[in-house]
Amino acid sequence: MNFLSHYYFDRDTTDCYFTLGTVLPDLLKNADKTIVLHPEKLVHADPKVNSIIQGWNKHLLVDKHFHSADFFLTHSHNLKNLLAPVIVESPVKPFFLGHIAIELILDNLLITTNEIIVSDFYDHLDNCELAIIREFLVFAEMKNPDVFFKFYEEFKRSRYLNTYINIDQITYALKRICMRVWRNPFTLQQEAEMTGILLDYRLGLIANFMSIYNEIGAKLNNPEA
Repeated sequence: MNFLSHYYFDRDTTDCYFTLGTVLPDLLKNADKTIVLHPEKLVHADPKVNSIIQGWNKHLLVDKHFHSADFFLTHSHNLKNLLAPVIVESPVKPFFLGHIAIELILDNLLITTNEIIVSDFYDHLDNCELAIIREFLVFAEMKNPDVFFKFYEEFKRSRYLNTYINIDQITYALKRICMRVWRNPFTLQQEAEMTGILLDYRLGLIANFMSIYNEIGAKLNNPEA
């Protein structure tokens, strides 16, 4: 799941460090795709650092439930098949595009149906002290935390997730993600065709997209079921 979908499950928390932890794995991946941290079993003397660790573990659990759900498997496959003919000349793998596309569409739907308020998410990030975040990163044995902070400050400043309200920005976000691997992933014509496909698919999801959040929420609340 993407940033706002992870935030959805803990949108009512008052602990900004826990909120940060729920999206930190993806933030680090965006900052530098080579960063690999495994703080899952760490325990720190500072409860704020531990909140980040707990949020990190929540992120992993939510992703585990999401990626094994029929909803994800069905819709990522459908989008792969719809997008594949459009990107025949592109180096991007259709299964990768389908995977990312459904996650971005879900974030768009959370915003446009008022299930979450994006500014509240950013308020949580703004309330976190950089010294606490740095302590977590050092504790998790990150070699150069400044690489993350350069990205993180711009991520907060730009309020980029607000653009997800527009479906053409979903295509742009897809392009940005693909550009981490491929330099020129799509032509302008491909981007236009992708936007049309994503718009149509989004319209078909509006009525029942909350089912995946309800399904994961139920598993989180009753892990023994």
